[in-house]
Amino acid sequence: MAEAVKTEEKVVVKKFRKPSKKKVCAFCVAGEKTIDYKDIAKIRKYVTEKGKILPRRQTGVCAYHQRELCTAVKRARNVALLPYVGD
Repeated sequence: MAEAVKTEEKVVVKKFRKPSKKKVCAFCVAGEKTIDYKDIAKIRKYVTEKGKILPRRQTGVCAYHQRELCTAVKRARNVALLPYVGD
């Protein structure tokens, strides 16, 4: 005779996460076509303390301005306005 084995069923409850708001590009809103590498105050917002360039998904910058921002940071580093490596 086969005995019925009771097993505990785990009930997985998925919590609904509210979708986040779509980030808007700050450069598009301001109407800027190009990003100047000499404007360090604006560029510093998009660079970490260690000197890494923040990705688009964190900053909300569009693809066009992310490419412009990347070249502006690299130029500012080359002219020694920004450090290559942070503290």
